[in-house]
Amino acid sequence: MKIIVAITGASGAIYARQCVERLLAAPQVEQVALIISRCGEQVLAHEGISLPSSERVVRYSNDDMMSPTASGSARYDAMIIVPASMGTLGRIASGVSLSLIERSADVMLKERRRLICVTRETPYSLIHLRNMTSLTEAGAIILPASPSFYSHPQNIEELAATVTERILSHAGVDTPHYEWNG
Repeated sequence: MKIIVAITGASGAIYARQCVERLLAAPQVEQVALIISRCGEQVLAHEGISLPSSERVVRYSNDDMMSPTASGSARYDAMIIVPASMGTLGRIASGVSLSLIERSADVMLKERRRLICVTRETPYSLIHLRNMTSLTEAGAIILPASPSFYSHPQNIEELAATVTERILSHAGVDTPHYEWNG
């Protein structure tokens, strides 16, 4: 599998780090295309999050519209925007591709491939909800970063992992995860 991970300027960089770590641990993932917005870089630094490095991670500049992720012929299997800012979400919902993140998301929608937007905002305005509705109608998956407590997480890492596990499941990546037994 080839997966795109895009990081925007919303809080929640821990989710991005966990996603990249778990994608690299998954034997079926051959490549992770990584795109980070300028504000995403700032949030990573502010939240003290470092991303893992690997020869399987290929980094693209958010200004590089000639990147393979900007073309449907590159055939990426899924794109995860984690965290997804409301500004990025609104531009994608409007069909505005001013950056590689937005263009790559547009490509995933037009090619009918998995686009997972991990929103990190609260409360939502009516504009946010309408943008999320538009993206859902276009085929995207809106996956709010809302952790669950069923597994009795003992720390922030475990709590964030309840969201990360759902993200990867929706991307079609088989990784160890908590299963509800009732």
